[in-house]
This record gives sequence, C-alpha cells and structure tokens, in this order.
Amino acid sequence: MKQPFYYVYILQSTNDPEHFYTGFTENLDQRVKHHNGGGDPHTAKFRPWRIKTAIAFTDRLQALEFERYLKTASGRAIAKKRL
Repeated sequence: MKQPFYYVYILQSTNDPEHFYTGFTENLDQRVKHHNGGGDPHTAKFRPWRIKTAIAFTDRLQALEFERYLKTASGRAIAKKRL
C-alpha cells in the first residue's frame, strides 16, 4: 500500500512576488491548479502562483500543526527567512 503524504506549501505570486500564501493539501498539483484557476477567493486576485516551498509529511496532524504554526507571526518570520 502506498504511503499517503500531506503537504504544507507556500505559494508565491508571480505578479506580486511580495505576496505569499500558506496552505495544506493531500494533492499538491491539484491544489496549485485550483489556486491558479481562481477557485479560492483568498488567492484569486494574486494569481498566477508558483510553489516556493512544499514540505511532505506522513503524519496528517503534524502537517496541520505545522501549517497553523506558519500562519503565526513567528512562523511567517521563519518562513520568510528560511523557507
């Protein structure tokens, strides 16, 4: 049986490179297509997007906790500097 992966990703707007979006998904390619297709109102006006960083987890809860952390002030600072 294939091991599922859970992704925490950071997208960067190609039109506004100072704008980023952090999210969680089980299908990274499909999720980026969704964002670039205008399917999410939070990201539609900054498209197109490119993947800046994607981290794969085998533990769903760890991935969700990491995404939550990246959306805090300290998490955003770490992402900007290191990811």
